[in-house]
Amino acid sequence: QVQLVESGGGLVQAGGSLRLSCAASGLTFSTYAMGWFRQAPGKEREFVAAIRWSADFLTYADSVKGRFTISRDNAKKTGYLQMNILKPEDTAVYYCALGRETSGVSHSYNYWGQGTQVTVSS
Repeated sequence: QVQLVESGGGLVQAGGSLRLSCAASGLTFSTYAMGWFRQAPGKEREFVAAIRWSADFLTYADSVKGRFTISRDNAKKTGYLQMNILKPEDTAVYYCALGRETSGVSHSYNYWGQGTQVTVSS
């Protein structure tokens, strides 16, 4: 049974930082691309960042470039999203996902976590 478990969300002031983790089990993590998406209340889910299985290709949404960093540790079967200089508009539920393509499109991903809430206060 495939399981993705996000952690690290919380409440932070604008300008602060958080590090999200995504722990995978039940599949060969190192063969999957990983993406992070987010969904704010009343809005559609949007792409944040993605990383190839080999970590040699990364891609980011324009809104987070220069502030967020995606990474992974295949030995630990865990992916990360380091979020710096957080803004109130970053407030959302953040989801990690695994798929065969390093893509910004949500339907490219086969497996999803349950999400972790990130709230940035002004």
